[in-house]
Amino acid sequence: MRQRRLNAAIGVAVMSLLLAGCGLSVDDGFAGSYARLGPAESPVQLYYEDVGAGPPVLLIHGFGASTYTWRYITPELARDHRVIAVDLKGFGQSDKPFDERYSVFDQADLLAQFIEEHDLRDLTVVGHSYGGGIALLLALEANQRLGNRLAKLVLLDTIAYPQNVPVFFRMLSTPLISHLGVRMVPPSVQTRVALQIAYLDNSKIEDSEVEVYAAPLKTAAGKHAIIYSARQIMPEDLEQISERYESIELPTLILWCDHDRIVPIDVGLKLRRTLPNSSLKLVRDCGHMPQEEQPAQTLKLLKGFIGG
Repeated sequence: MRQRRLNAAIGVAVMSLLLAGCGLSVDDGFAGSYARLGPAESPVQLYYEDVGAGPPVLLIHGFGASTYTWRYITPELARDHRVIAVDLKGFGQSDKPFDERYSVFDQADLLAQFIEEHDLRDLTVVGHSYGGGIALLLALEANQRLGNRLAKLVLLDTIAYPQNVPVFFRMLSTPLISHLGVRMVPPSVQTRVALQIAYLDNSKIEDSEVEVYAAPLKTAAGKHAIIYSARQIMPEDLEQISERYESIELPTLILWCDHDRIVPIDVGLKLRRTLPNSSLKLVRDCGHMPQEEQPAQTLKLLKGFIGG
């Protein structure tokens, strides 16, 4: 019984990181700012980095990650574009309130407000994994709420359709196990195991990276954010939402790692068939995090699509 509980705890801990790692922004040479967003009665502050000049590009990280995940591609993109990377609510250096408003809809609402308040136009939205699902929601609102501010869409190994939910997510329906999972196993152990699932080549995982990604799980607020984000990662009406994807007419680049064990390539192929103005490109020798494991390939494909 004790061993089964420990295995379950490790499983939940790995789940909390496996879609993109759980990141904390670090000093990468970029000056960060905070945007006060959300309803007046319960606002949150989202951390963001804003560098470069030119047509704007908004980078949306994956589940549990942060602006840190874009560290290899931001400097080069910023040569020709204004690059804005945001920490989603609950992650990185953004607020982590003890509430339950961590759904993809909550995150998309905050980013739509961010786009409006910063008057971003001719905008390319880039989303990875969980962030890609948020990007799809923004694209669905591109004409109605955002007044045609969006110009292009880039989706990296994106959650988009109902898929087999790993056992780790099902464990989160049991409050005791979910809390044990993020408390019993040391954050550095959770992180290293998760990165080994997300990467194809584990030799690329550095100790410094593990420490940065493990940092949020050392706080009560970070653990709370992971649990309540994971519980809502797949909306109950995702099937109905996905039926609307064919209405997205934005030019769209779909990038997919050729060895993704987390979100299968079938999802990318289905997106390619559904989005009327899309193309699909493979990132070779890559697991689930193309911007980190194969940044040169990812950057070349990105720049070929958005210019520069």
